[in-house]
Parts: sequence; structure tokens; C-alpha cells
Amino acid sequence: MQKVNFSMEKELPSKLKQIVLSLPESPGVYQYFNKEGVIIYVGKAINLKRRVSSYFNKYQTSIKTRILVSQIADLKYIVVNSEQDALLLENSLIKKHQPRYNILLKDGKTYPWIVVKNEPFPRIFQTRQLIKDGSSYFGPYTYLPAMKTMLELIRSLYKIRTCNLNLNLDNIFAGKYKVCLKYHIKKCNGCCEGRQKMEEYNKNIEEIKLILKGDLDIVEEYLTKEMMKAAEELRFEDAQEAKEKLESIANFKSKSTIVNPQIHNVDVFSIEIDDDNAFVNFLKVVRGTISQAYTFEYKIKTDDEKEEILASAITEMRERFKSDSKEIILPFEIGYNIENVNISVPQRGDKKKLVELSMQNVKQYRFDRLKRMEKFNPEQRAVKLLKDIQSELKMDQLPVQIECFDNSNISGSDAVAACVVFKMGKPSKKDYRKYNIKTVVGPDDYASMQEVVRRRYTRLVEEGETLPNLIIADGGAGQMEVIRKVVEDELHLSIPIAGLAKDDRHRTHELLFGFPPLVIGMNKDSQVFRLLAHIQDEVHRFAITFHRDKRSKRQTHSELDEINGIGEKTKETLLKTFKSLKRLKEQTEDEIAKVVGPAKAKIIYEALIKNTGENTITTTLSDDDIINKFIDENLIK
Repeated sequence: MQKVNFSMEKELPSKLKQIVLSLPESPGVYQYFNKEGVIIYVGKAINLKRRVSSYFNKYQTSIKTRILVSQIADLKYIVVNSEQDALLLENSLIKKHQPRYNILLKDGKTYPWIVVKNEPFPRIFQTRQLIKDGSSYFGPYTYLPAMKTMLELIRSLYKIRTCNLNLNLDNIFAGKYKVCLKYHIKKCNGCCEGRQKMEEYNKNIEEIKLILKGDLDIVEEYLTKEMMKAAEELRFEDAQEAKEKLESIANFKSKSTIVNPQIHNVDVFSIEIDDDNAFVNFLKVVRGTISQAYTFEYKIKTDDEKEEILASAITEMRERFKSDSKEIILPFEIGYNIENVNISVPQRGDKKKLVELSMQNVKQYRFDRLKRMEKFNPEQRAVKLLKDIQSELKMDQLPVQIECFDNSNISGSDAVAACVVFKMGKPSKKDYRKYNIKTVVGPDDYASMQEVVRRRYTRLVEEGETLPNLIIADGGAGQMEVIRKVVEDELHLSIPIAGLAKDDRHRTHELLFGFPPLVIGMNKDSQVFRLLAHIQDEVHRFAITFHRDKRSKRQTHSELDEINGIGEKTKETLLKTFKSLKRLKEQTEDEIAKVVGPAKAKIIYEALIKNTGENTITTTLSDDDIINKFIDENLIK
């Protein structure tokens, strides 16, 4: 696949070129329009000229970016005062225009909130509808158990009404309502009959709002004062009630506190990218306690860097959750500053633990999503993966069957080769094949590869078996060429051939394709690259294992293996008894018969001893044997 050079001198229309050349070197937002005048992309930049020019004056290896650039007919830009203004304006324009190539929040779910209704004697409950009536909303909660735990804590601390009655003061004074069962079981203080004053009820509501914001310390301080005051005034029931509330809060905090309580009002973000999807996790930490935790999925339409994606996600999430935190903790620098907010990348300590926890959450979310995808549609992910390979390599067919070859030898000895087969992106081990190299003498990897490929595909053609859609060589351009000569020139088959080259650390480094081979630019974190690396690792493992087994068998081979009528079990018995072949040859026929019987003893004795000269040692002596023989002879003398 050729790299395409988008040169401003040749490719760019004169109108667009003049705009790009006149761009200021200041923060701002740029908008790309197609020929119909529709906004197709909105981007932010610390330096408008440098950022926008990068789309047009360098090699673009990404298919996504090439497609975007090919559709740009016009552009507009807006200069702003700061990087923060660029982030906010970009977020606003994306929400307004929903450009085709921007990252967009993929999850269409409506998550629940906890609402404190704007009404006399406010109710508190969960809802999925946000109504602009002055009510206070807390959330959204992507993890429902966390929301239910919060509601249970509130209801255990405060006797808040749950009825839908219109409790304005006129109706209460008119006596329109009567207390219900909730009052009698002490779950409500009977505000419908005026048994609880509005001032007292609203004071509880303010405390509840602090709890929902995560400010439990303020509530604890208030309840402690109330408990002490009630005890001094001998209102022991009220003091006991305040004490029970404090115990409930302490129990809640003990379960949710994970870091130093001194870490107060901090936002933590992390990101994982998987092909066309970005997963962003957000933790809200108040007094060492995680009060909010969310992970959202974004659809990536261009090859923006992860720093750009995370910066945009931070802006959107802080706006969505109404965060006013003055500190943001990240796993890496994003290149953007936010006014009056400290952005840090901790290297150790409690804040580093928070980043690791956020990363753990985002990785788990991504893993669970992939598992759900495979569970409900096992072939969907595999087909998508194969389509990505087909797109990257511009293949005519989906690579349903991929085969990969590798050689293994030590200075030409015990030369073997292996072929692994992947079907629908998964190893098909029943189709794996091992090959002993037959026609090549010495360490010649190219000739060995040709022999194996020739044997493999000649047989498949003769037997009418299915041919692969893609052949991968465990090596670079040289291995690809020798495979091509056999496949195309000798066998006249049309099968795409790719090569996987490794770096100095023997790790999969780059993908080669085409003739002459060209490097295919790929994200090493992508699922496609991981699959190809897995195929390469698998064929290497399979070849090495086969070579090791063959070498091991040769090293344990002895003259006993050449004697007809002597099986593996008899061989093991003899070697276990006499410890070595040398000592076995020193025995008489009668001594051997005591171990394996007279019939086998006669066969062994005649084959090993009688026919080669009585008590003559024919095996090559090791250094230790020579030394021991010399000592024995001298001792005898």
C-alpha cells in the first residue's frame, strides 16, 4: 500500500491554501466543511497554523485521515484567548453540529440521576429524566449499586417523605391529608399533617445535598455538635439518633475511602483506545472517597492522538457532571491547560494509586464490553477484525483463513519448519502442520522456506483443499520473496503475501505487504496488530517446540532403538537396571536374561555384544568416561 503525500503545492485548492498559510499561531478552533458546506470536523489547537497545516503538508499513512482530508473543501477558524477557551468552544460546536468525523459519545443509554425536587418538603428519588424546574440533580450513575447504596444511606439517616402529595402550606393547614403507614413505622415525620416544621425538613435536605456531593465531613461535624448539644440538654433520644447517624456515615466511609482523606475534590481521568473506540474513565474523589465513577465509550472517526481525545473528553465530562474541582490527575500530559486548575501526572504516592485505579476501571470496562460482544455475537468481533485487515492491505477477499510459516534449526542441524492456520481470527490447531526439512543441507532459511511452502500448497491443490486468503512469513522482504516465487511463479496461485519483521528485542515491529514490500503503518495498540503479533508468536512457539522435541529424541537415541523386537518399555527397563549402554555391554547373556528374560536377552546379546566383539565398547567415550577408564587402569597396575 503506497503512502499518499498530501502536498499543499499540488493537492490543495488555492482558496484553501491561502487560508492555511494565513492562519495565526495562536489558540483557537478550526472547522472543516465539505463541498456541500456541511461541517465535517471540528478541532482545537494550541497553535492553529501548526495544527491545521499538519493535515496537508506531511505524509498521511492513516486511511481515516486521508478520507477526511480528501473531503475538505473549505475551512473556518475562531481565535480564542486561551487553551481552556479552545477546549470549551470545541466541545460546544461538536454538540451543536455533531460533525461526522469527530469523536462522539457512543453510549446512547440514559443513566439514572438522584433528584432533589424543587417543591415544598422536597422528595428525593432516582430518575432518568432531567426536567429544568429548579430541581437539583446528582449523577448520572453508571453503576446502579452505587446509587442504591447512596439512597439507602440517605433514607437511614433522614425521614424524608416518599409520597406524591402536593404538600403546600395551604393544603397542610386545611387538613387535607392524613399520615400514612410510613409515619407509624417511623420512616416519616408526618409533614403532611404539619407534625414536622418546614425549617427542620429543609435543614435535612441541605445536609442530604452535601452527602450527595460527597462532603460527608461537614455532615459529621454538624451531627456531632447536635449530639453534644442534645446530651447537654438531656434530650437523650435526639442524642442517640444523632449518634446512630454518625455510625451509619462512618460505616459508609469505611467502605468507600480508598486513599488519604486529605485528597479533597479531585478529578481523575484515564483512557484506553481500541481500534475505533476510546474508553474514558472519570473518578470524582472527595476526602479520599470516590463519590462518582463513570466510564464512557467514544467512537473515533479520525486518527487523533490520545492526548487530543482525552482533552476533549475531560472538557465534556466536567461540564456534564458540573465539576468544579481545582485539581485534575492524569496518566500522561495532554498538552492543554485549564485556567485555575492544576493538572498533574503523579509518579508515586496516593495520587498515583488513584490513576492506577482509574486505569484498572477503564481496562475492566473495555474487557467486559468485548466479552459481551463475543457472548451475544461471537462472530461480529472476528469479522470486524478481518475487515480491518482487508482494509489495511486493500485485499479483494476477507482473510478468513490466514497461514503463517517459520523455520527452526541450530547451524543447520535438525532443521524443521512449521505452519499455523488461523480461521476467523482464531487458531485452528487441527490444521497446524510440522515439516522435517528434506532437501536442504546446512542453515539455509530461504531454501527451507521454499521447500515447505512448495510441499504445503502442492498437496492442498492436489487434494482439493481450501487455500488460504493470506500467507504471512515470519520475517521480512527476503522471506516474502521466496514464498512468492513458489506460490506465484511455480504453482501459479494468487494468494496475498505479508511479512512480519521483528525488532532488536525480538518483538513484532512492522507489517510488510506488496511487491516490492512496503511498510504498512499501524497502531501497535490496535486489535489488528495484536492479532498479527499473536499469529507470529504462535508459529514461532510451534516451530521451536517441534525443533526441541526432535533434538531431544535424537539425543536420547541409542543402539537399542535399532534392534528388532526390543520396544520402548524393554529399553527403559534395561537402562534403569544397568544405568547406561556401556554397562549393559559389559554384562553376560545370563545377567541380561535375569532382567528381560532369555529370549530378549539372546537378541540383545547377539546384537550389541557378540556381533561386535565380546565386551568391546563401540560407543564414543565422553571426557568423564576417558578419565574414569584411565584411573581404573592405573589402579589395576
